[in-house]
Amino acid sequence: MTNRLAETLSPYLRAHADNPVNWHPWGAEAFDEAQRRGVPLLISIGYSTCHWCHVMARESFSSPEVAAIINRDFVAVKVDREEHPDVDGAYMAAASAFTQNLGWPLTAFATPQGRTFYAGTYWPPERRGQMPGFREVLAAVQEAWTTRHEQAVESADAVADALAQAAVVAPSDLPDAGRLAVAARAIAAREDTSYGGFGAAPKFPVATTLGFLQEPSVRREAPEAAAAAERALAAMAASDLRDVDGGFFRYATMRDWTVPHYERMLTDNAQLLDVARRAGDESTARGIASFLIGVLRQDGGGFRAAQDSESIIDGVRNEGGYYRLPVEERTGLQPPAVDGKVITGWNGLAIGALARAGAAWRERAWVAAAADAARYVGEVNRAPDGKRVRASLGGTASAAVATLADLALLADGLLALAVATGEAEWAVEARDILDELLESGASPDPVLAAHGITPAPDQTDGDLPSGAAALAAAALSAWRLGAGERYRTAAEELVRAYAASALPHPFGHGSLLSVAAGLAESPRQVVVVTDVVDGPLASASGRVDADVVAVVSPAQAKAFEDAGFELFAGRAQGVDLAYDCRAFVCRLPVSDPAHLPLAR
Repeated sequence: MTNRLAETLSPYLRAHADNPVNWHPWGAEAFDEAQRRGVPLLISIGYSTCHWCHVMARESFSSPEVAAIINRDFVAVKVDREEHPDVDGAYMAAASAFTQNLGWPLTAFATPQGRTFYAGTYWPPERRGQMPGFREVLAAVQEAWTTRHEQAVESADAVADALAQAAVVAPSDLPDAGRLAVAARAIAAREDTSYGGFGAAPKFPVATTLGFLQEPSVRREAPEAAAAAERALAAMAASDLRDVDGGFFRYATMRDWTVPHYERMLTDNAQLLDVARRAGDESTARGIASFLIGVLRQDGGGFRAAQDSESIIDGVRNEGGYYRLPVEERTGLQPPAVDGKVITGWNGLAIGALARAGAAWRERAWVAAAADAARYVGEVNRAPDGKRVRASLGGTASAAVATLADLALLADGLLALAVATGEAEWAVEARDILDELLESGASPDPVLAAHGITPAPDQTDGDLPSGAAALAAAALSAWRLGAGERYRTAAEELVRAYAASALPHPFGHGSLLSVAAGLAESPRQVVVVTDVVDGPLASASGRVDADVVAVVSPAQAKAFEDAGFELFAGRAQGVDLAYDCRAFVCRLPVSDPAHLPLAR
């Protein structure tokens, strides 16, 4: 049987195209069918490099007997969480009312209007100890829908109402450096002093949290807490979490960073590249950059989403077997598959990280790779009407709308690229994206909006920044480049909106608190005007501790000034000069690298 998934763009959905389950892709058609038949929706959410998603697919969704039950009693919807993160967020939030063991695959049972009345994650095909089998779950849900229908609908409505109320936030004061230091110390109190990182097994890189601990104000006000970030990076870099080619795996199942979950994500590695750069760990940074460019980069410039954990060895599918082999024994084996989706926001993370690291270590190839990705996403990840979309595959744009996080992360990456290349047009493009977001926001998922389903109210920073944190960070970056006070105001308003929940729970709000830390002190900006990009003044600027370090020619400085970026105003009159600015007030320019302070 070939279902409706064969013609979709998602590799995850395509992998289920031959299931006997009569899958629908996410869209209005599935909802209409459920309402016509009067049966619940079975919404299965996962992603292509998810090991347990593969397991449940082989055990249950490939079973004709299980498929017959699903097709008879439900309308089945398969969702790629990487293509529809807002959908995943909405149903993950609803699932939290039914289970604490959240993760993927996520299975939500919903009314024909899309409201969840039961949910869980992986279920085996048959009962295992206290864990019910998937067939038992299907039977129980169908029985509840038919014999306790009103109760099921009331439960779904109650969950929806609770999520809508939770989405309401109360603004608070902007936190100062002292309160942020307290939050940093609270994070550091969770440090595993034996093996590095935080907490027990499973252990994640938590790059968003590490980034907050590396903020200059945290380094100054809470140096021991800041040092925990460097210790975590060093522990991970020396552990099994890092493959021999320099790329990091998703997480470790053991406290000592052994037995990794072997998928390798663009998001983790891009953010860890920034962590390594801030730590001055050039070796780790070079390994990550090599993995990004050598493995995840596709022809044409976009960065693909992830590399799978599974590979085929001796004709058998094996999780992690390829990675456990020494390098010399991998030769001749087919490496694990790479999910080819080029996701807008994830590419924004990679563009920014490679641009910043490339500028710091004068690696032009890294900056060029970032620029190629920016051009690819700008050209390919667009709908026919020109609006940016969430993703593309093989040069074809997805119909999934770009999220707030997508657009904000892309804008921030483009601002970093503008600084690294000296090309003002990247900053102008980023500012245009920001202006649209600040004026009208991102387009909501049309199916969620049509059915009144509240997007996930939780604005925590997990494996990547939340939409609010990403927008605040991009606005802060634009302000630091001199785009105008309105961008600082926007960043402040976003931080105030979520600070009351972030400060008591800092571990889950690292990206937002990073922006708060950036707002808590005056920025340092260094602009080097020179025609010799490899000259001593430009080289010295790569070692400077500042929020902005831009190396531009006089013509490039004039282009930034003409585009309205006040940091560059008046900088085109001289050459081979470095301007050291604190909160846009600049000292007299210097021409001798020895006179350019490296420390803040």
